[in-house]
Amino acid sequence: MAKSYWLINSNRSEIRRFIKNDKSIDLPVEYMFIDSGEIVGVLGEEPPEMTTTISVDIDLAREIYERLLYQGWTKIEPSW
Repeated sequence: MAKSYWLINSNRSEIRRFIKNDKSIDLPVEYMFIDSGEIVGVLGEEPPEMTTTISVDIDLAREIYERLLYQGWTKIEPSW
């Protein structure tokens, strides 16, 4: 399974997961999936409810990741 990178917003209500698509070997362009979700219950007790998934070019995913960090999102390691 590909390594995933998780971010959570400052009020701990929304979460994003960035995961590289390593399944497609026929495409010359690398891309990542960005999943968005909501925290249900207390953080860490249950996995977040993922609501949307988009796939973007890996360079755009890096830009989105850096922009979210700049806006106050925090890196986390999932514990569920």
